[in-house]
Amino acid sequence: MENQELIKQVTEKAEQWLTPAYNAETQAEVKRMLDSDDKTELIDSFYKDLEFGTGGLRGIMGAGSNRMNIYTVGAATQGLANYLNKCFKDRDQISVVVGHDCRNNSRKFAEISAAIFSANGIKVYLFDDLRPTPEVSFAIRHLGCQSGINITASHNPREYNGYKAYWDDGAQVLAPHDTAIIEEVNKVKVSDIKFEGNQDLIQVIGEDVDKVYLDMVHGISIDPAVIKRQKDLCIVYTPLHGAGRTLIPRSLKEWGFENVHCVEEQMVKDGNFPTVVSPNPENAEALTLAIKLAKQLDADIVMASDPDADRVGMACKNDKGEWVLINGNQTCLIFLYYIIRNRLAMGKMKPNDFIVKTIVTTELIKAVADKNHIEMRDCYTGFKWIAREIRLSEGKQQYIGGGEESYGFLAEDFVRDKDAVSACSLLAEICAWAKDQGKTLYDILMEIYVEYGFSKETTVNVVKPGKTGAEEIQKMMSDFRANPPKEIGGSPVVLTKDYKVLKATDGQGNVSDLVMPETSNVLQYFTEDGTKISVRPSGTEPKIKFYIEVKGQMKCAGCYEKACAEAEQKVEAVRKSLGI
Repeated sequence: MENQELIKQVTEKAEQWLTPAYNAETQAEVKRMLDSDDKTELIDSFYKDLEFGTGGLRGIMGAGSNRMNIYTVGAATQGLANYLNKCFKDRDQISVVVGHDCRNNSRKFAEISAAIFSANGIKVYLFDDLRPTPEVSFAIRHLGCQSGINITASHNPREYNGYKAYWDDGAQVLAPHDTAIIEEVNKVKVSDIKFEGNQDLIQVIGEDVDKVYLDMVHGISIDPAVIKRQKDLCIVYTPLHGAGRTLIPRSLKEWGFENVHCVEEQMVKDGNFPTVVSPNPENAEALTLAIKLAKQLDADIVMASDPDADRVGMACKNDKGEWVLINGNQTCLIFLYYIIRNRLAMGKMKPNDFIVKTIVTTELIKAVADKNHIEMRDCYTGFKWIAREIRLSEGKQQYIGGGEESYGFLAEDFVRDKDAVSACSLLAEICAWAKDQGKTLYDILMEIYVEYGFSKETTVNVVKPGKTGAEEIQKMMSDFRANPPKEIGGSPVVLTKDYKVLKATDGQGNVSDLVMPETSNVLQYFTEDGTKISVRPSGTEPKIKFYIEVKGQMKCAGCYEKACAEAEQKVEAVRKSLGI
């Protein structure tokens, strides 16, 4: 009965898309879904409207209110334009930046968005071609704009596209603007969308912004002298068909690296990502061609950026000369270790400098910060929260770096989103610094583990697609709250943090407040043996994520495999306890 009621609701909603307000192509696709005996696709396409999550608007491309298409993108842009015209009504000219990545329909959605903004009297700076997400963030600040958007689905599979919305500080939209924009978007009817643009208000940008951005990225180099000594460092880079191809090889050259090799097959702009299963540098498979080239060249490092060039993945040789992937937690740890250690060594560190990590990122970073007397802040998952910390301390304290386990890092404050352009450049410098001492990045990681303790991090994604999946995820979170675990992996839970109610409960039942900017549907468990478990539904994908971190000891660099094996046993025990 409930299913029949749902089919009735989505059918009524879908039939509204058969009116002349929608183009013939859209109507044909909707009609096909309505006529099909299997209503699964119809339900998934219409059971809800796409909403802003931790990464903005993101969904599968196709017809429907829960899909990325010219109408959902148009409504988002019209709603954002309406909100900007309300918020900045006293300005003579409101302006925005519009960028996009390599995905199918990305240029089309960007041009439609530019037209809609301009039709609403808003000046648009439209990039001439695909560009990295961080450059869009930079351009908003550089050009003094009030907002900006980037059409991208980041590292999602090829059938996805998305829409990242930014505010005047170059950061992704936070409260109260995020919910207020959603309210405006929800008011928009298709007949309200002003698709006919005003070309006089659209200005194409490109090299003029590229140059300033790359000059500023070059300015974050901590030790240019080591690059001069190691300018022949052999680097293999792949953009995975995406936006990194426009600026990352150029940035590496400007930093002084003369031996950079790009994976030619993946330097081709292609939204179908023909050479990979998924364009995600977190996945080993995505680096297959790059590692193959690295073996041929006996390279020092492999680096990859995702389609919108905000995340960086890397691989290096271990102590046996085998190519191994460095995960997101390890990458973030290496970045912050290098920044702290070398800023201190070169006398560049100031007493009020600070770093930021997200609550699900490795606690080893805190150990490094504490031992070196550097302030470290924890924030929610998503770079908009790291950007918030930068904004709160602007003019009072200096941000020197921050990152998250999902392969995002930001080494500068003139961008307010994760940045693979600067991260790849700084990563090459770290590799040069290691080589200058006769070491590899792997050696550096082993030294960190020996000095600060060993940890192993594992993320388990439980995928639950569609409406039924969303309900299952909700039930899983409710069950954890109703029946919190007393022990995990054989170790007693000594602290539970529930960010939905902003309360922390210790093993004795004592409750204290969590100081965070707002609530979030995240649970964390800390056990007696140092294990940390974080549970959260993804804000951009149909899955619930379990972040597992287990602790261990490494007395020497050669003890790594033993520490990993022991940690793996702990991880398996944790998974068994949680039923995942």
